[in-house]
Amino acid sequence: MPVGTPDGAEWGLLMAAAQDGQGGPYRRLLDELRRWLTGFFARRLPPSQVEDAVQETLIAIHDKRHTYDRTRPFKPWLVAVARYKWIDRLRSMTRTRADVLDEEIAVADHESAVTSAAILDQLLGQLKPAQQAVIRLVKIEGFSIEEASAYTGQSSSLVKVNIHRGLARMAAMIEQHGAVD
Repeated sequence: MPVGTPDGAEWGLLMAAAQDGQGGPYRRLLDELRRWLTGFFARRLPPSQVEDAVQETLIAIHDKRHTYDRTRPFKPWLVAVARYKWIDRLRSMTRTRADVLDEEIAVADHESAVTSAAILDQLLGQLKPAQQAVIRLVKIEGFSIEEASAYTGQSSSLVKVNIHRGLARMAAMIEQHGAVD
């Protein structure tokens, strides 16, 4: 019978083997149950709650594995455990209170950062494309000289020269104009 069939017959055999102390079948069972429980909770809980519910249910299955009666179908036992964990999760969600935020929360002013970014973009736009590309990669995005070289196809020496010349040109533009409009 294929794994994960609706009646869970194979899961029952794996659980019985686990009750007999066989680790391999138990690990396989827990792995298959993890996948099934993820789908079960994904249809019933918010995405941020799914993984926690799966973990709690797997722990409960581990703690209560001795209560499984191997003469009875496994899937109803599994669904009962999962259902109780789902109800517990719903109860805890209703107890969680959302804090009301004050209308006058202080927010940092981003004007200088936005202005600086616009000026930098304007200065970079006046450089040669090769200089502009390596300055963005190395000085803004944090790439190494070697990474920028591989990305742009320029030699490492040329990357260094283009950065030096581009930064010097930008400094000269700032000195000449005082501020970029």
